Amino acid sequence: MSIEEIDRVLPATRGEVEGRRGERRSVVRPKRWKRYEALIFGTVSVAVVLMLWQAFSVANLAAKWMPPLFLPAPTDVADAFGKLFTDPRQNIWADLGTSGFEFGTGYVLAIAVGLVLGIGMGWYTRFQYALDPFVSFFYATPRIVLVPLFIIWFGIDWQSKVAVIFLGALFPIVINTMAGVRNTDSALLRVARSFGAPEALVFRRVVLPGAVPFILTGLRLGVGHALTGVVVGELIAARHGVGKLISDYGVTFQTSRMFAAVIFIAGTGVLLTWVLQRIENRFQNWKPQIRQ
Repeated sequence: MSIEEIDRVLPATRGEVEGRRGERRSVVRPKRWKRYEALIFGTVSVAVVLMLWQAFSVANLAAKWMPPLFLPAPTDVADAFGKLFTDPRQNIWADLGTSGFEFGTGYVLAIAVGLVLGIGMGWYTRFQYALDPFVSFFYATPRIVLVPLFIIWFGIDWQSKVAVIFLGALFPIVINTMAGVRNTDSALLRVARSFGAPEALVFRRVVLPGAVPFILTGLRLGVGHALTGVVVGELIAARHGVGKLISDYGVTFQTSRMFAAVIFIAGTGVLLTWVLQRIENRFQNWKPQIRQ
């Protein structure tokens, strides 16, 4: 059987299915307002929390329940956030550039290595048996306990932070990629192999498309671990970086600026997670929603 004949019996991609005339699937189309329901409820909940926080801060100034240093008002945090970028004495761009370089380097390395290891462990059972003890060991080990060792090996420059970020993001990617490959529908594999499809074609047309949602979930989880590695590595020993900025503001009791830096890190994580979530949803659109 030729490759063209095999392609006709293997599962088609979304574009191929949409291109076939006369075939329709029953898909539930959400109402227009349903598309923005999550955004509306999320925005309202954040606004309510900010208003309650501001009201508590104003009441605290009058009642003096605790020093304002402990919990600055949202308006003070917003003012401090603006000063981070406007104060000429604050070299924020050097800190952002350092943290961004460390995050990007460690995260990209984790993606490259994690995809290779995850696919290999999912596709080859004995390869999984050989590496599973190491994956379990390092995944269960808090990365923060390895920071002093990385500082001894690489110094306090960017290399030690990249190592922490790499280890933090690597294992969610490996585990989710392996799960995606191993959870491929066995019926699809049997059909493809029964028609004599080569293993490379089975992997490209059956295994890999089914594993993409799992891979994207691993990438999304890896973002949070990578950002944690950035802050943890820079809190312990660094010359520049957002984590070093948070540490400096903490020891000098500049809590409003410390909150601003923390919110910046959290906002970056939310933005990256949202982008990956949108991509993940895009790849899951091939699954039809059956009407009840």
